[in-house]
Amino acid sequence: MDDKPLIIEQEFNAPIELVWRAITEKELMKKWYFDIADFVLQVGRIFHFEGGKDGRIYVHECEILEIIPFQKLKYSWKYEGYTGISFVTFELFPKDNKTKLRLTHEGLNSFPRENSDLVRSNFVDGWNYLIHESLKQYLENSSTQ
Repeated sequence: MDDKPLIIEQEFNAPIELVWRAITEKELMKKWYFDIADFVLQVGRIFHFEGGKDGRIYVHECEILEIIPFQKLKYSWKYEGYTGISFVTFELFPKDNKTKLRLTHEGLNSFPRENSDLVRSNFVDGWNYLIHESLKQYLENSSTQ
């Protein structure tokens, strides 16, 4: 099976400070990502959120592993009641007054293959939507903040 990391890159017409805030402040995250009430930007902190489709809800449990302000945020990603663990990394690169974001999601093959909701293609679709559409739209409409 293909266990290459899922990598998505997007350049935003927004300063790095705004992109960093969008991926690390729970009040901004819920405008483009998920509503994560217990998110605290601190290594070792565990946070939870729910997501799913077609009436199937999955509780995501994540732990913040690495923070380099304005450069990198990494956390583990697993599902309550399921085996497997993966890792999500957001990396930011300044480019003039723009910001390049690289999202890497590793370990997707550790999830149960018999669960069609947890197959790689669903992560590809989900992250493409979140990064290329939802976050892009949020940042472009917020760049005056």
